[in-house]
Amino acid sequence: MIDRRLLLVHAHPDDETINNGATMARYVAEGARVTLLTCTLGEEGEVLVPGLAQLAADQADQLGGFRIGELAAAMAALGVTDWRFLGGAGRYRDSGMIGTEANAKPRAFWNADLDEAVGHAVAVVRETRPQVLVTYDDNGGYGHPDHIQAHRVAMAAVDAAADPGYRPELGEPWSVAKVYWCCVPRSVLREGAEAMASLGEASPFEQLGDVEEIPFAVPDEVVTAAVDGRDAAGAKHAAMRAHATQITVDGPFFALSNNFGQEVLGVEHYRLVRGERGPAGPGPHGWEDDLFAGLGG
Repeated sequence: MIDRRLLLVHAHPDDETINNGATMARYVAEGARVTLLTCTLGEEGEVLVPGLAQLAADQADQLGGFRIGELAAAMAALGVTDWRFLGGAGRYRDSGMIGTEANAKPRAFWNADLDEAVGHAVAVVRETRPQVLVTYDDNGGYGHPDHIQAHRVAMAAVDAAADPGYRPELGEPWSVAKVYWCCVPRSVLREGAEAMASLGEASPFEQLGDVEEIPFAVPDEVVTAAVDGRDAAGAKHAAMRAHATQITVDGPFFALSNNFGQEVLGVEHYRLVRGERGPAGPGPHGWEDDLFAGLGG
């Protein structure tokens, strides 16, 4: 088997590129096996391309199928060849934002039978045998139901996959050595806002209030790893452009469907929540510079 194996569990197509695109491309280039497990097709997403507006959930409801093609193009840009959907494409539907009618749809991921969903994830963990798994924190980063559910499924699957008594028909038990949650340090957002101000531009974070209150930002002291993927920035940009219905790319910045702009970072940050922390990298914070740090050859 390939010496280094990374599994990422995400909620919708495009989440992987925004959070981990540079990391994925870096590890693929270094010869690691990178597997992406996406939980829904993103059917409830807004459509940023006017000519494709009819694909939306409240019209033809064909956005999910279209986003499979976008994800395929994004993975090609990052060099990732192993990407799948939890339980197969279309098994679980995008739940939409909390409090919307989409939450109640029968196939909404938010309403999924957790044991069933965990079983699907365990099968992937036992097949691919990753040393490292990446997903969201327990709030899903910013509270989206599908992100929270992806967190629950991923964390439960890590435990279940290691248990010899759990559904042996799904494969030999496997223990994931390290689990990371995606994160953004508050200092990074603050520096981004200051850089914009120095250019005479409004901060892309103003509508969310003070940096200390932005829900997906975390204190620097809980960050444990910073993966430098700046050499793969071009691949990340290309992957973002592939998600055209969801992301508008404009130079080093991009706007999501809520018109929130965020700097495209070649350095992506993580919080270790399972496993032993590896040696610190060369940076000033004492963070790991490799998700496989401490795991040996």
